[in-house]
Amino acid sequence: MYLKRIVVGDIGTNCYVAGKADTDGCVIIDPGADADKIASVILADGRKPEAILLTHGHFDHIGGVKELKERMDIPVVACIDEKNTLIDPDINLSAAFGRAFASDADVWVKDKDVIEYAGLTFVVYQTPGHTIGSVCYYVESEGLLFSGDTLFEGSVGRTDFPTGSSRMLADSIKKKLFLLPDEVDVYTGHGGSTNIGEEKRSNMYI
Repeated sequence: MYLKRIVVGDIGTNCYVAGKADTDGCVIIDPGADADKIASVILADGRKPEAILLTHGHFDHIGGVKELKERMDIPVVACIDEKNTLIDPDINLSAAFGRAFASDADVWVKDKDVIEYAGLTFVVYQTPGHTIGSVCYYVESEGLLFSGDTLFEGSVGRTDFPTGSSRMLADSIKKKLFLLPDEVDVYTGHGGSTNIGEEKRSNMYI
C-alpha cells in the first residue's frame, strides 16, 4: 500500500495520502493546512488524487480543503451529521483561532457506508463524540483505520468543543472501534500511530 503521513499546520495535524501500491490514484485524508506542501508530496510521488476524505470538520483538519479541491478538481467526502460544523466558523473553531472560514462536501456519508477510491475500499464508521459527525475510515484489506481525533495513541479526542460528548465518544470507541481486530493499525489525527489491541489494553481514557 502507498501511504504517506504529512504533518501540517500549527497544531501538527496528520494529513494522510493513501492508495493501492499498484495504482497511481490516491486519496487525501484531513488536509488541515499547507496545501502546497501536500500537493508537492503528491506530485513528487506521481500520484493522482481522486478525493478528499474528512474525519471531521474542525479547522485544523479542513484548512487546506478549498485550495486542494480547486487545484485538483476532486470531491470532498464528509459525514452528513458534520455539515453544520463544516459551514459554521464558530463550530469548526476557525473563528476562535483568528481566521474564520467554512468548508463543504460533495459526497455525504453515514455509518457503514462503503466508498471506493484509489483502489481502496473504505468502510465509514460514524463515531460521534469529538464532534457529532466524526467518522473513522476502515480499510479492511490493509488492516488499517484512519481515526481522526476519535482515538489517539494512549488518549482520545477532546469533548469540550461544540457538539462534543464524552459519553458518545466512549460509546463510539468501545462499541465500534474496539470490535475491530486487535492487529488493526490506527492512523490518528495527531501524534503517532497505534493499533486496536494496544489501545484496548492500555488506554487509560477509555
